[in-house]
Amino acid sequence: MRDSPDFEIGGIEVARGESRRINLPVVSLYTNTDMAIPVYVRRGKRTGPTIFVCAAVHGDELNGIEIISRLIQSRGLKSLRGTLIAVPMVNVYGVLQHTRYLPDRRDLNRSFPGSAKGSLAARMAYVFLREIVAKCDYGIDLHTGAAHRSNLPQVRANLDDTDTRAMARAFGVPVLLNASIRDGSLRQAAADLGVRILLYEAGEALRFDELCIRAGVKGVINVMRHLEMLPKGRSGNSIEPFIARSSGWLRAGDSGIAKHIKALGDHIYEGELLATITDPYGKELDQVRSNGEGIIIGKQNIPLVLEGEAMYHIAYFRKPQEVVENLELLQDSLLPDENF
Repeated sequence: MRDSPDFEIGGIEVARGESRRINLPVVSLYTNTDMAIPVYVRRGKRTGPTIFVCAAVHGDELNGIEIISRLIQSRGLKSLRGTLIAVPMVNVYGVLQHTRYLPDRRDLNRSFPGSAKGSLAARMAYVFLREIVAKCDYGIDLHTGAAHRSNLPQVRANLDDTDTRAMARAFGVPVLLNASIRDGSLRQAAADLGVRILLYEAGEALRFDELCIRAGVKGVINVMRHLEMLPKGRSGNSIEPFIARSSGWLRAGDSGIAKHIKALGDHIYEGELLATITDPYGKELDQVRSNGEGIIIGKQNIPLVLEGEAMYHIAYFRKPQEVVENLELLQDSLLPDENF
């Protein structure tokens, strides 16, 4: 564990039993304005693991900001063991501009491990990795779908690793994806440092989704309980997660106006009609049909599509109906936790 007595971020020491709000300097903009990442650190009086929870690596993905806000305000953190580092906005510039990217049009989640003398994105990645990630044992990275795309609550991780898989199952959402690591991603950089990390995907960019937010708050708390950073909560209906065998996107066969028939979370069968594509006069140009039995875990929301554009993200399970039943159970179970 990396929970040492001498703990500091950005040159600011945080003793056991203390909490601090820190503005972590990153870069200066051409306006001579310093840009800093807001960081909340809370340390329990007793030793334990160190975990970071971060949001808005992509600046237009907002659900995670609210998840972290609610986590910070949780009364249950009074019983914390170890250290929680909560970063509600990693890509501050992107949040200000309502954009996924940084001023140099770079994707921060493709810029790790970064460089002290590189581009703005590289410098931000370097500081975040050195000052936050490298000081942790575990991490949870909060994301949403891109603009005009919604994701069903899901956890992506290296599920071949036993400890990571146990964390993912503890999070408590029905869908787990054994996702490959992308070059330059935060997940890759964290793994290279020996930090086990989960990626939570839920909702749509630039929107708050209450179900996704509540599932995220509960999931983070569940993981912290699993790691014995927090006391066990009251028992309730447990969500049995299912690992997707594979997943893939179904794409538009023509350009036009999409008329969706199936929705996020639907159980679909091979050959089933998901949407039709028409021209502006209503003439049907294409039918989008499922290429196998599975669950819709991602969906394009805007009705205007171009030929080849991704429309439905399908996860394939051995028992899709049980996944749907657990999605319904998840919605029913998201009641306020009396300890939080």
